[in-house]
Amino acid sequence: MIIRSKAPLRLGLAGGGSDVSPYSDMYGGLILNATINLYAFCTIEETNNGKIEIEATEVEKKQAFDISSHLPITGELDLSKGVYNRLCRDFKIEPQSFKLTTYSDAPPGSGLGSSSTMVVAILRAFSEWKNIPLGEYEIARLAYEIERKDLNLSGGKQDQYAAAFGGFNFMEFLPNDSVIVNPLRVKRWIIDELESNIMLYYTGVSRSSAEIIEEQKKSTSTGVAEAVEAMHRIKQSAVDMKKALLFGDIKAFSKILGQGWEDKKKMAASVTNSFIENVFDAAMKAGATTGKISGAGGGGFIIFMVEPTKRMQVKQALNQLDGRVVDFQFSEGGTHSWKIYS
Repeated sequence: MIIRSKAPLRLGLAGGGSDVSPYSDMYGGLILNATINLYAFCTIEETNNGKIEIEATEVEKKQAFDISSHLPITGELDLSKGVYNRLCRDFKIEPQSFKLTTYSDAPPGSGLGSSSTMVVAILRAFSEWKNIPLGEYEIARLAYEIERKDLNLSGGKQDQYAAAFGGFNFMEFLPNDSVIVNPLRVKRWIIDELESNIMLYYTGVSRSSAEIIEEQKKSTSTGVAEAVEAMHRIKQSAVDMKKALLFGDIKAFSKILGQGWEDKKKMAASVTNSFIENVFDAAMKAGATTGKISGAGGGGFIIFMVEPTKRMQVKQALNQLDGRVVDFQFSEGGTHSWKIYS
């Protein structure tokens, strides 16, 4: 038997960073994000070779282990191993031989929540295989705990919930890791107009979000006034953007997006760099109105707002740089899985 799963990656539109502790514990966080038609994939194949095999094709790494209920956490393939270890512990899974293979449409450090989305996809595959009854909230919460607590990886909470639920969501992050996901009913013409106005550009630079997030956490916890005030504005921008989105006010949406980028740069020095600023300069000179990085910053994907009649000239300007423009559409629905009987 073969089990497959997929989970959608997301664009962080507004409020990014307010889902990270200690800010979310102290003040509460608000996030607006939306999933797109780029995915993390997982395949589990039952085998009879007496081994547990794990392969992450997106990073070209693979390992094999003797059958066990606990796999060693070594810094390689830890997302897959962390999921397996947690499920064996919590749901008493009987160890057996299998091969787990993952693939992602976006590399780690892309700013689209690829690592957390992969954890969600792996969880979804295991729950399908072993008939573990997990809903969207349970999968997202478990994915968060595996990453942040079991594996001690820095980051926030939005990515896991975006991958589990899918679509446009307004999320509330409360103390004690409590999360409320509010799905938004966005009219089709507004989604079409938004897709026409957004250009997604991959810088080609994969970065670790952990250092940026740690700097942000330090600024918040030590009460750096400029950083805390910037985060308050970033959180409020999620509320403002939600209204603009639901009313189809793309000009207001664009303005809020750009202001969010200016505030984000005040959270940590490593959010931007000379390369990113050069990319922004090229896009703006070619006709883009504003933009922001999706995710923690430092590289990955940039969201540009571009008047549709100027898309081609902006695309040509960006394609002359080291990165590339990536076509996308917003997606509906979160993670799902299926079985193949052979």
